[in-house]
Amino acid sequence: MLLKMTAGLSGPEFNLAPSDEHEFDDAEAERLVDAGFAVKADADDVPVAAPARKKGKANVVSTEGNTGAD
Repeated sequence: MLLKMTAGLSGPEFNLAPSDEHEFDDAEAERLVDAGFAVKADADDVPVAAPARKKGKANVVSTEGNTGAD
């Protein structure tokens, strides 16, 4: 069954990003759809879940005052 990924997934034979399409056997395809990791590729206009964004300030490291920095 052809699926369109809604989340990233990698394994020994593939490395898939959200919106990538890949052929899976029926049992694995059903498991991925039930878990929310993919939708059937022939389904039109299915929204892909956006990754969650963290709130707060970005984790920025300053080199000011760091004697080890170049």
